[in-house]
Amino acid sequence: MDDDQPKNLSEASLRLTSGDSYHQPQSSQTPTQPEPEQMAPEPGAKSKQRVIPRLWNAFKNVAILFSFLVNIVLVIAAAILVLQADSILSVKTEIAEPLLADLDQAFAALEQTAIQSTVYITDTIPFVFDLSLEHNADVILTQPVPLYVPAQFVLPGGGGTINGSVSLSLPQGQALPVALAISAPVSTTVPVIMEIPVTIELSEAGMGPAIEQLRTVFRPVTSFVQSLPDTTEELLQPND
Repeated sequence: MDDDQPKNLSEASLRLTSGDSYHQPQSSQTPTQPEPEQMAPEPGAKSKQRVIPRLWNAFKNVAILFSFLVNIVLVIAAAILVLQADSILSVKTEIAEPLLADLDQAFAALEQTAIQSTVYITDTIPFVFDLSLEHNADVILTQPVPLYVPAQFVLPGGGGTINGSVSLSLPQGQALPVALAISAPVSTTVPVIMEIPVTIELSEAGMGPAIEQLRTVFRPVTSFVQSLPDTTEELLQPND
């Protein structure tokens, strides 16, 4: 250490008053170089840096306001549900359950329903056939019928035979037994007018499985509605 260097400020002041020169010791540290000037940002970049935070702040404000409004609406809706819970739950016992029960009864009655009606038939039926007639009957002559037939006469006692003829006349009104065996062609149309009563059981007509399937569709809905609470006390009561 240099002996001429003052040890404190009082000694330095004494030297200055006495006329001695005081030289401040030079620092051994090298002077720092000035930092190079940074490039100034472009005006467009500054505007972008300002717009993005503004947009973000605006989005946050809108999101907060929207969340606040949604919460208010939910609170109001919950309050209305609590105040009107009895009226809402009465829909179950007064509308839903009777409606589902009536539907099930209607489907059950439909399965046992019988359709009764009358079928009216108005038509013509053609008939084309041969009519065979085989019958024994008595024929009455309407006028005299002359007969002339050859005949052979046998003489008694072995006297031989004589060939001759027989001539006679059948009188009018004479009944003659005859055997009829004829075939008569028939070609005609017959009008048909009928009223036929009809009874159709739906269960026997193939509708039973379809009706049972309809009842099965509504059974889960009926079970769900019956499981709902009937009053506000049951709604607020915790399940065991």
